[in-house]
Amino acid sequence: MSYSLFCMLILFFAMLQNEKGTLAFKTLYTSSFKHQQITQEAIFQTTAEVCRTQAIGQGNDFLLTSVLTVESVTKACSSPESAKGFQQAISKISHSNAWVDFWHVSHEEYHFDSEKFLKGRDLITKGVEAVKAAAQQKNYETARDRLGKALHTLQDFYSHSNWVELGNQFPYSNLIRPDSKIENIAEQATCRSCDGGNCINNILENIMSEKKLTSGYFGFFKPSGKCSHGNFGDFSSLLNPRGGINKDTRSSNHGHLHDKAANMAIAATRDLLEDIRGVLGDSDFLRLMGFSQNSVLCFAIDTTGSMEDDIKEVQRVTSYIIDSKKGTANEPLEYILVPFNDPGFGPLFRTTDADKFKQQINLLQAEGGGDAPELCLSGLQLALTGSPPKTEIFVFTDAGAKDTELLNTVKALIESTKSVVTFMLTNVFSARRKRRYDPKQGQGVSNRMSNLFNDIYADLALASGGQAIEVTKETLPQATSIIVDTSIPTLVTVFQAVRNPGKFEKFSFIVDSSLKNLTIYITGNSPVFNITSPSGYSQSSDELSGQLGLVEHVGNFYTVRLTVFDLVGIWNINISSLQSYSIKVVGQSDIDFLFTFVELLDSAHSGYSELSGRPPANTNVTLFLTMVGGDSVTPTEVAFVDAVGSQSFNGTLENVAGGNYLVTMTNVPTGEFVVRLMGEKSSLRSSNKIFQRQSVTQFRASSVVITVSTVLSFVESKGYI
Repeated sequence: MSYSLFCMLILFFAMLQNEKGTLAFKTLYTSSFKHQQITQEAIFQTTAEVCRTQAIGQGNDFLLTSVLTVESVTKACSSPESAKGFQQAISKISHSNAWVDFWHVSHEEYHFDSEKFLKGRDLITKGVEAVKAAAQQKNYETARDRLGKALHTLQDFYSHSNWVELGNQFPYSNLIRPDSKIENIAEQATCRSCDGGNCINNILENIMSEKKLTSGYFGFFKPSGKCSHGNFGDFSSLLNPRGGINKDTRSSNHGHLHDKAANMAIAATRDLLEDIRGVLGDSDFLRLMGFSQNSVLCFAIDTTGSMEDDIKEVQRVTSYIIDSKKGTANEPLEYILVPFNDPGFGPLFRTTDADKFKQQINLLQAEGGGDAPELCLSGLQLALTGSPPKTEIFVFTDAGAKDTELLNTVKALIESTKSVVTFMLTNVFSARRKRRYDPKQGQGVSNRMSNLFNDIYADLALASGGQAIEVTKETLPQATSIIVDTSIPTLVTVFQAVRNPGKFEKFSFIVDSSLKNLTIYITGNSPVFNITSPSGYSQSSDELSGQLGLVEHVGNFYTVRLTVFDLVGIWNINISSLQSYSIKVVGQSDIDFLFTFVELLDSAHSGYSELSGRPPANTNVTLFLTMVGGDSVTPTEVAFVDAVGSQSFNGTLENVAGGNYLVTMTNVPTGEFVVRLMGEKSSLRSSNKIFQRQSVTQFRASSVVITVSTVLSFVESKGYI
């Protein structure tokens, strides 16, 4: 390496470490337009237009506020219960958009740098085709992922090229048309030098008059006479012609055109969304945008010979849910069925047609079997991979798992999908495990389920935030009411705790005035519990109808439906049991939170990428947090809480704007943990404006971190974001 090149590298690295500017529409911070803001605004406008068209077609009024938010758009669309699903869809698209800057930072075509117009257009058009194909197959999560990536490249065109400088008033439609040409690309010199950051007129006059298309180069070298991207971190901008033409922020070389470029990017994003809408139709476009997306009914069912009664109950509860919710806002968007037995499992059946699902369920027959264990985990794995994230999955079986080698794989899938798995287990009277002797208590203590073979199901249920319900075949119908309860899109988790082994403990949680239909689920073998309201009224586990509500008990499963009028305040639950137990408090509310573990770009350029695996141990862990419930909802505390104990670690909150926050955790529990959020909402009808929410999925940090890095890739890295 020559001395001059070595100096260039040193200078370049110093710029990367000290620069506070940007090399693309930013994805975090600053008062300038960001990729998230551009994407979100275009989605708001397009979705509102879809709903307006539908309302007019149905002869209904359409009322929309001037300020577009998740809540105002879903309300105008007569679907306020879809706010959480809408926000989840926007978040997924935005995270995938940010992913491009993290993983394709040095690939010019992903950002329309270095005049890579043809390759950039191909990325967009192929991405759009993938979006349409995935959405038509009802694979909306994949469609959102591909949409976010395509939008990033499209949006960067207006910041990195001279399209805006050329005086164009509308987006370049050829960028989303695979059969069109990208014409008039400049083949000659395009820029003159500019100094002191004043680069308003650095594009050559003949380029402007002949409407030649160009974009800035970034890195160490560029062809003679070509424009640079510009600003610190771009070494080529120090070479003649000096300066740059990017419009990434208002302080960029062409920052005077930043707002115009951002608004053009919003319009272009809308055009692309309208193109997708034209193929999918209005109803499926709304599903792509997350409307009613939380409502998916998924069953994994053991079909061996002894399951005849269980299958009849599945058929009954399925018919009830379909018939009671048909035509309502809570009607499931999709139905999924995975049969399993031994030696086979599957195939997965999915449909959006309720009648077809009924027919498929009714075709199930209990037959075969042989030895007791079945391929339950294989069936569950198929259900997890075939269902959308955050799906409620219900597993029915009366046998242990034969394929226990899949336990860790299934747990990892639960963590990554954040799906909730509830087991309906009707083998309670077979193979009872021996009780172990606890010398401190002088009596037998069982840490787990009544049936030894159900322990693995209990582990998976707790990991997902679900239940492992042990009942007899005769009492199974009394337990399936939980399936109806959890098929509500606005359901939120207020509090959840697990104790294994059990012990006497007092649990507290906060109920805010936005909550309704509050329900407490307790699982355990004969736990003794007492619930106390903020007003001081109490009800014990042996009072089936008391001052606070109704207690339903079947097998190891207790359901407490609170009927008291005044819910707001601090509630307490005292539980006395030496056997393991779990508590889960849920209700309906428009206030909730979404989060994902992210990795921040290790430079001054703020950006992030969603982690595909477990968060790392022994280092800082970062959450990208999004609030649901309006602008008046503010998080005040985010903590990692030990899933089976009382240890917790608080994080540091950093506002990223738009209801988004970065949470930095410097400590992580050594075992499984959940995420707990405390917050305030100024519009709550109470002097106590505090609310509490909790994730249901259990997570675990990983001590194994794989990093792939080379000197060359770092040198070429542009640090976009």
